[in-house]
Amino acid sequence: MNNEWTTGAYTLIFLLAGLCLILVMMIGRFISLWFQAFVSGTPISLFNIIGMSLRKIPARIIVTARINTSKAGLKEIHVADLETHYLAGGNVFNVVRAMIAADKANIPLTWRQATAIDLAGRDILDAVKTSVNPKVIDCPDSAHSEYITGVAKNGVQVKCRARVTVRTNILQLVGGATEETIIARVGEGIVNAIGAAETHSDVLESPQRISRLVLEKGLDAQTAFEILSIDIADISIGENIGARLRANQAESDKIIAQAKAEERRAMAVAMVQENNALVTKMQASVVEAEAKIPLAIAAALEKGNLNLMQYYEMKNIQADTRMRDSLGREEEK
Repeated sequence: MNNEWTTGAYTLIFLLAGLCLILVMMIGRFISLWFQAFVSGTPISLFNIIGMSLRKIPARIIVTARINTSKAGLKEIHVADLETHYLAGGNVFNVVRAMIAADKANIPLTWRQATAIDLAGRDILDAVKTSVNPKVIDCPDSAHSEYITGVAKNGVQVKCRARVTVRTNILQLVGGATEETIIARVGEGIVNAIGAAETHSDVLESPQRISRLVLEKGLDAQTAFEILSIDIADISIGENIGARLRANQAESDKIIAQAKAEERRAMAVAMVQENNALVTKMQASVVEAEAKIPLAIAAALEKGNLNLMQYYEMKNIQADTRMRDSLGREEEK
């Protein structure tokens, strides 16, 4: 009986030891995280770490982020804030690094602002870096175009490239326009500045006037960036657009004038034809009237209005007239 009790006790002890070993193995990683936080001076309760795992939150990410913020002096960021941002789909590590960088650079950035920017899809860490170290944007973007092209008042085309130095405006990062808007606005401003120049020589003599005019327009309004400077990197002369347009206009005017002259010529030809037709009609009327003369003479002889002597006198006069006409034509020849 005593042996049976001893065997049962040993079995129970082995079972309890096995359970303890399994339990230690299960919570061993949580204990290591708890100890890491404890020795780092940012104690986090073991039950809180276990609860993170039950809430499907990677405890190592939260613990590491909390240690980093504590060591950086960001005491206002708590474990609950980190968990909330992770559950909202944010990048905890990125936001923590951005907060630390902003604090070291004396850039005013709160946890609420940083998480809002991160959840909006913007890279908060890159924004803070750009705010500390301004970035340079090529205008235009080389992937889409090589030059910004404008035309001065004298019609000469001017091509140029600009480099825009910007830094991030943290307060307008959420809802503010992106780099594409900056490039488009700067390009529009450069075209307007070139168009306001009297000649292309004025632009070549003082390219800085382009930068000055563009900066005065306040192109960074409602954008996520603040424009620090606009520098003209390259400038060259293109085509003489004004001369080409004037040449095209002259050619068009010539064609129109030729068409009008041809119209007048056609009208003159038509008028000549009409006059010829009228002359022919009149000649026909004369012939028709002359054809009625013998009938009238016969009727006059018959009625006694014309005697035979008068008739012969008329014939002599006609013969004399024809002879004179014939002599006159020979003299003209």
